[in-house]
Amino acid sequence: MSEYLVIVESPAKAKTIEKYLGKKYKVKASMGHVIDLPKSQMGVDIEHNFEPKYITIRGKGPILKDIKTAAKKAKKIYLAADPDREGEAIAWHLAKSLNLDEDSKCRVVFNEITKDAIKESFKHPRPINMDLVDAQQARRVLDRLVGYNISPLLWKKVKKGLSAGRVQSVAVQLIIDREKEILEFKPEEYWTIGAHFQKDTTGFEGSFFSYQGKKIPLQSEQDVKKIQGHLKGNEFRVSSVTKKERKRNAALPFTTSSLQQEAARKLNFRAKKTMMLAQQLYEGIDLGKEGTVGLITYMRTDSTRISDVAVAECAQYVESHYGKEYVLTEQRKEKKQGKTQDAHEAVRPTSTMKDPASVKEFLSRDQHRLYRLIWERFVSSQMAPAILDTMSVDLENNEVLFRATGSKIKFPGFMKVYVEGTDDNVEEKDNHLPELAEGDIVFSKDIEPVQHFTQPPPRYTEARLVKTLEELGIGRPSTYAPTLDTIQKRGYVSLDNKRFIPTELGEIVSQLIMEFFPEILEVEFTANMEEEFDNIEAGEIEWKKVIDDFYRDFEGHLRKAEAEMEKVEIKDEPAGEDCELCGSPMVFKMGRYGKFMACSNFPECRNTKPIVKAIDVPCPKCGKGEIIERKSKKKRVFYGCNRYPECDFVSWDKPIARKCPKCESLLVEKKLKKGVQVQCTECDYKEAPQK
Repeated sequence: MSEYLVIVESPAKAKTIEKYLGKKYKVKASMGHVIDLPKSQMGVDIEHNFEPKYITIRGKGPILKDIKTAAKKAKKIYLAADPDREGEAIAWHLAKSLNLDEDSKCRVVFNEITKDAIKESFKHPRPINMDLVDAQQARRVLDRLVGYNISPLLWKKVKKGLSAGRVQSVAVQLIIDREKEILEFKPEEYWTIGAHFQKDTTGFEGSFFSYQGKKIPLQSEQDVKKIQGHLKGNEFRVSSVTKKERKRNAALPFTTSSLQQEAARKLNFRAKKTMMLAQQLYEGIDLGKEGTVGLITYMRTDSTRISDVAVAECAQYVESHYGKEYVLTEQRKEKKQGKTQDAHEAVRPTSTMKDPASVKEFLSRDQHRLYRLIWERFVSSQMAPAILDTMSVDLENNEVLFRATGSKIKFPGFMKVYVEGTDDNVEEKDNHLPELAEGDIVFSKDIEPVQHFTQPPPRYTEARLVKTLEELGIGRPSTYAPTLDTIQKRGYVSLDNKRFIPTELGEIVSQLIMEFFPEILEVEFTANMEEEFDNIEAGEIEWKKVIDDFYRDFEGHLRKAEAEMEKVEIKDEPAGEDCELCGSPMVFKMGRYGKFMACSNFPECRNTKPIVKAIDVPCPKCGKGEIIERKSKKKRVFYGCNRYPECDFVSWDKPIARKCPKCESLLVEKKLKKGVQVQCTECDYKEAPQK
């Protein structure tokens, strides 16, 4: 019989931990929360100081019963839920259900699921931290008060199934505000003058910098012609050469936010997918003979702190694989605004020695890609800065100054392993300059004026939106992915080319919230609430006071909204075709999985159709149908014949109307990292990639 009972959230975690603890320990999984506020009602007693009304979650009764049975046989019970507010609340609910003294040392926390970390954590159990629990209760109750009061109003006045929340409402408003900026943007013309220079046999690029020592804005073609008119011949004298050595530091290890951003940029992962894969890597992967091992530390964190043990192990790895000169000699700290939950380390591999190649056979393709990203980011963060030799050269012709800048890597440092991505996926290019000295003469081969127009701010990608929410102090590591998921499921925003666009529904709901509950959309208010939760966690303020302060104003807004909010009619967009069953016009509707066509004569006629997008390419298989764009269950675009199931032609790559000039087979557009390439499906014919 097991002497000790350990309760965790997930079966995968339970399996890993039980292996480390031995036969005396029985590990059970609660499958997340077993007790929570009811779904069918508010569950908060406003009249009695906002007391939560907790119940056993529907369907969790058998799990709780099983845990209670095991608890009766155990000499000691340990609560080992995740090391954050949510985990602390789960532990507290379990303690109350099992009649454990919350002041007893029943709580065990660990940042990584490895043998050493687990064994060490069980040497230091602690009481349940009620400040952490209260911070979770405050967020839960506040969000319940907002959601369960505003959502029914939206159902009544707009349409059923809508919801409102502090973080999601701000996220939608940010997307709406950005769209407004884009629509109101007025492009401004400007010009640049580039030049290709030649020194002996070496060519290099430069651009116009100044005239007569002054920066001249080039706002029109006339401005450009004036500058060109001052040039005499194609001979330029090198007027100055500036050489410098520049250090470039590695990016810090991942936080939850930076992991989601980089996984979006480099792996094309949605935030939800990143967190799902990270959870799997944290809870444990079966590594064959070694058994189940947690490969990364806890993935919900906003700290970049690293333990001394992890730093030392990584230094050993770097020295043995790259050399002593590649080891970072001084740790850097990130300057962060506001409070950081520094209880956890950054997201890192639990052991640097488990490099991506050594575990590849045990991981799925996407698990391996994410693990490699986390491993490379961490290892590079513990490596020496890169050293670049930079060179700036001024080239003069009749008081017209062109400037050329270049750099080359002198010492790669961390760049041997990893370089951080950018939101625009712009690759850094070295402009190698020849050896030049003051007084040298070079010749211009081409002077090329280029017209430009200023661009509007870009729409938010998931990565940009997460970054913005974090910078504004809105939400916490655990809220980013669910927030992005919710605003899409509710139909408030849609994704176009991986960028968020507000829907009409999103704009209507946001306008109503702004009119009747303005504080919900105030960035400062939402960020201040996050600080209040942090203050509760720090034991500086009582959680019910925070709720009471909020509810006093909110209650007044609620009464006004119930009395004055008018019903909004959302007109369906015509689809431009009639229903084949009853002849009524078809309209576009927004459903759980995106837009679809439905008969306007609903509910008398329930005809629906998916939206199909023709690409003007005849089917290469049957010759009778045409190719249309479709979406798989996982929302991946593919192409197929519109006569399916009579014709079963499908292709992941987009077919094009031209035939292969070599064998007359089907040509498709193949997506590559650096653009799109047209290639044949049968022979080796390929065209140059197009960006």
